[in-house]
Amino acid sequence: MSDPNPSGLSDNAAGGLAYITIIPAIVFLIVEPFKRSSYVRFHAWQSIFFFVAWAVVHILVGVVQNLVPSVVFLTLTLWQLVDLAFFVILVIVFVGAFNGKRINLPIVGGLAEKQANR
Repeated sequence: MSDPNPSGLSDNAAGGLAYITIIPAIVFLIVEPFKRSSYVRFHAWQSIFFFVAWAVVHILVGVVQNLVPSVVFLTLTLWQLVDLAFFVILVIVFVGAFNGKRINLPIVGGLAEKQANR
């Protein structure tokens, strides 16, 4: 999987770069030759679903914080722990993708597999 494409970017590198932000993930789903690689498509879709999940969790923590203002300290601490957990997971899948591994995250990994194999 690490053979370079005509663009000079290997599938492993493209898979890893898909986790930088949601933008490269979308680009890799559109641009040749990456859109034909199930490996790159998997990581691009997983990245998109991962960032959406991260945003949803942020919204939920914000809702809890607004509904129960007396727990602001608890939700700020919770927010930081959630962000730390998401960041650690992001680094793990980022490094795994660069090393040619397909690490399926719970829920979003299954969705990504379905999308990558379409």
